[in-house]
Order: sequence, then C-alpha cells, then structure tokens
Amino acid sequence: MESLGIWWMWAGFAGIILLLLLVDLIFVGGGKQHKVSLKEAAVWSVVWVSVALLFNFAIWWYLDVNSGREIANEKALEFLTGYLIEKALAVDNVFVWLMLFSYFAIPAELQRRVLLFGVLGAIIMRTGMVFAGSWLITQFHWVLYIFGAFLLVTGAKMLWLADKDPDLNKNPLLRWIRNHFPITDKLHGEQFFVYQNGIRYLTPLFVVLILVEISDLIFAVDSIPAIFAVTTDPFIVLTSNIFAIMGLRAMYFLLADFADRFAFLKYGLAVILIFIGTKMLLIDLVKIPIGYSLGTVALILISSVILSILYRQRKA
Repeated sequence: MESLGIWWMWAGFAGIILLLLLVDLIFVGGGKQHKVSLKEAAVWSVVWVSVALLFNFAIWWYLDVNSGREIANEKALEFLTGYLIEKALAVDNVFVWLMLFSYFAIPAELQRRVLLFGVLGAIIMRTGMVFAGSWLITQFHWVLYIFGAFLLVTGAKMLWLADKDPDLNKNPLLRWIRNHFPITDKLHGEQFFVYQNGIRYLTPLFVVLILVEISDLIFAVDSIPAIFAVTTDPFIVLTSNIFAIMGLRAMYFLLADFADRFAFLKYGLAVILIFIGTKMLLIDLVKIPIGYSLGTVALILISSVILSILYRQRKA
C-alpha cells in the first residue's frame, strides 16, 4: 500500500505527539488534582483543533509544492474527513465516560487522572490497530467489505438502542473484576491501588480506568474501519485519528455538562456509521468523492445537533 508518509514525516509526527503529550501532562489540568473548568476545557479544545488543522495545512503545503495541487487537496480532504469522523464518533465515548463516572461516583477533580491514562492507552491501542488494519487491507482487499458490513450492523444496532442505557450491574467484565480482585469500598484520592492488611486492593478509580480503556477499544473497532472508508493510507488514517484523540479529554470536560441536551446526537452517529458502512460495501462499484463524504458527515452532525436543540426547546 503506497503511503504519503516517508520516514521523516513519521518521525516528525511522533515528535509532535510526544511534545503534545508533554504539554497535556504539564498544562492541561495543571498536573495536579482539580476540577477542569468549562473555560479551561474550551481553550484547550480550540488549541487541539488548531494544532490538527495546522498539521493538515503543513501536509497540504508540502504536497502542493512537491506533488501538485490536486494531490494536495485530495490528501488534505482525506485528513480532514478522517479527523471529523473520529471526532464525531468520539462523542459516544463521552456518553459512556459520563455513565461510568456517575455509576462509581467519581468526583470531577479525579476524572482528569483517569482520562489522562485513558488517552495514553487509546493512542497505543489505535496505533497498533491502524497498522494491523493497513496490513490486512494490503494483503486482502475483501477485508474492506467485512469492515463495511460490520459498520452497517453496528450503526443499525446503535440506532435501535440509542434511547436505551446499559445496566452496569449486568456488565460481565465488571462482574468478573469484582469476583477476581479485592476492591476498596471507597476512593483513596488519585491512587489506583492501596494496601490493607498486607493485601493489595484495587480502588474504584482503577476499575473505572479499566472500563474506560475497554470502552475505547470497542469504539476504536468502529472508528478506525470508518476512516479506512475514506483512505487506506496508513499515515493519513493514523495522524487524523491520533490528533482527534489528543483533544478527546478536553472535549469530554467541555461537553460533560451539556451531553443530556443533545438527545438526537446518538441517532446522528448511528446514521454516520450506516453511511460509511454502505460506502465501504460499494467501494468497487461507486466512487464517492472525499468532499461529498466530508459534507455528508458534517450535515448529519449539524442536523442532529439542531434537531436536539429544537426538541429541547419544544419540550421546555
């Protein structure tokens, strides 16, 4: 599979991500336990989006100079579409995290620590999944049809279950953890483990971290194939995905207080998955331009937000 990325591009991207992680560790949340304010979350959300757009502009500028305007526009649109898809589907992560933090009564000032490690784990998992997916598609083109069918079924299932909240008391993973590990009855600050009577106990904070990582793995199974529907270039797939993930923690704190106001957003995400799954199944029959895909995803998102606002106003 021919990729846009050459060695110095990969090295530069890795350096940018390491620098961003360092900034995230030191400045986002201040490196200390505190509640992330709405203003702080909004500022950092703008920062992460701006960095992603600057990176995309750098790709466009390099290709415009070296490969021509047509290729530059194509790759830039692929990155932007992949980034928007990942950002859109990541909203579902926000709903799940809200549910987990509420169930375990995790205060806002401790959520930052869980999501910090959650994002680090997500970056590692998604990097491995992108390279594995790229290899599979290179070796077996028909894998795209499997991805498409999976997204179609997942979207339909999400559409059917959009108004139903899962019961964590019946979650098999949570029950397994409770049956196999001692867990403290209360939180112990930011600690994931504590020793009591010589026995190491998991704290509820660590249990939440496990569930956050597992939920991200599940959502990555949706989002990464979705980006492969836009492009099979591993450099574009990985960079757009990771840049979207980098801003996910700030986006959570930005949307946490407003999530219940977007009643139709889950339906919109389900329709996006159905659209992308259909696109993948028709990939060898109908070539849908990247710009149309970007416009369709944006239109679905905007429509679901507007419908949510109108519904809330009418209900009030």
